[in-house]
Amino acid sequence: MNSKRDGIFPDEVVLQILARLPIKSLYRSKVVCKLWCRLCSDKYFLQLFNEVSAKNPMLLVEISESLHLKSSLICVDNRLGVSEFSLDFLKDRVRIRASCNGLLCCSSIPDRGVYYVCNPMTREFKLLPRSRERPVTRFYPDGEAALVGLACNLSTQKFNVVLAGYHRNFGHRPDGTFICLVFDSESNKWRKCVSYQDEQFTHMNKNQVVFVKKGLHWLTGSGSGILVLDLDCDTWRKMPMPYEVSEETGNRVYLLELDGCLSVIQISDTWMNIWVLKNYEKEEWVLVDRVSLRCIKGLVPGIFPICQTGEVVFLATHKQVLVYHRKSRVWKEMYSVKNSCTLPLWFSAHAFRSTMFSCQ
Repeated sequence: MNSKRDGIFPDEVVLQILARLPIKSLYRSKVVCKLWCRLCSDKYFLQLFNEVSAKNPMLLVEISESLHLKSSLICVDNRLGVSEFSLDFLKDRVRIRASCNGLLCCSSIPDRGVYYVCNPMTREFKLLPRSRERPVTRFYPDGEAALVGLACNLSTQKFNVVLAGYHRNFGHRPDGTFICLVFDSESNKWRKCVSYQDEQFTHMNKNQVVFVKKGLHWLTGSGSGILVLDLDCDTWRKMPMPYEVSEETGNRVYLLELDGCLSVIQISDTWMNIWVLKNYEKEEWVLVDRVSLRCIKGLVPGIFPICQTGEVVFLATHKQVLVYHRKSRVWKEMYSVKNSCTLPLWFSAHAFRSTMFSCQ
């Protein structure tokens, strides 16, 4: 973009204002003038928009009111509040399996083995080609791969989908062979790698997958370490937790992202400690916040942190979505289920953000 003045404000000021608009409003503004019409394809503006949106995390929650009724989705936004959310443009009943940088990976409920990657803000989506490989181990209650990961690189405008699980012959227990299928958006093909793993994953451990430094990260079921898939070379490795976290027992541990860095949140009966991997190569963890949980004492046994920034932390309970403001140290209830709910909110809660990214 050039820096010539257009009317009252310089172009840069106009760009800063437009970068803070919801995507729907931004698309409507394209009819105002030629400059604004070019914005959605301008690399500088796309980068600016994505940087601004990263500071405003959102939460997507699937509400299952009955086993026989269709689930509904809501979006919890710290600035705009709660709104309904729809994936009806996929023309399929789907379950969200992973979220990364504004893209969602969804699996078809009626047609197992069918996956979509979509940008719900622009309503663009890609139906992934079926892999010729046999499905990896089905995992209760999802009936899908043990691990599903989505890696969305905003700078290259490319994404990867990872399906991983243990090989198991019919009627036998898994033999420890870990099969990993990786879809590459650039080649539009799947590739396969096989390794040996002895880790187990609970639903929350496998649901919270973090993409940083060209790798996908999962917390193991025991909470003793982090399993990392390097997408450049398709190799698995283990990363240690913060020393203080691994030494303490009885606390719950969660894996999140914080401003582009890997983060661990440790929750005890009275405290929430937030760690950040400041030096990824040297694996140096730093304690960046220590939050008292006394004012929400009754909710502590059922809270699960879902996403965070330097300003807020979103947490889900069985029937509530809470936000903690780190500077003012104030807790606020953002959403509460009024009716009976078949599953806890944290069971199907995903971090989300608004992104200008074409997945087609």
